[in-house]
Amino acid sequence: MTVICVGVNDVCPAKKEEVLNMKIEIYDPAMCCSSGLCGPSIDPVLVKMNDAVLALKKQDVKIERFNLAQQPREFLANKTVADLLHKSGKKILPITIVNGEVFRTVEYPSYENLCKTLNIEPMKEGKPISLTVT
Repeated sequence: MTVICVGVNDVCPAKKEEVLNMKIEIYDPAMCCSSGLCGPSIDPVLVKMNDAVLALKKQDVKIERFNLAQQPREFLANKTVADLLHKSGKKILPITIVNGEVFRTVEYPSYENLCKTLNIEPMKEGKPISLTVT
């Protein structure tokens, strides 16, 4: 029997359990907000990452973001993150962890790279904006 799934928000029954077990943790540097829309100027990198987070949540991926300025205990509670910070300092941020493994440091991953790592298809409609940052 072949399982066929159609639609952006549909999750194949065969993959639903796998998707629900997917977890992303993003440890952000100290900032006023993670959206990129606050402060004197808009940060396009943060806007793009925030959009990717929203899209992945629509795809039933569990995502948590931690801000060093607002949630410093979360950075200490994760031994891997605490060790990276102790070894490299704040310049290692952001740290993205996928299913307990460090996926990327120093910069944010793209939505497409996260989808590939999670083994899910990127959304075709309503997908995150693409920004080229120069």
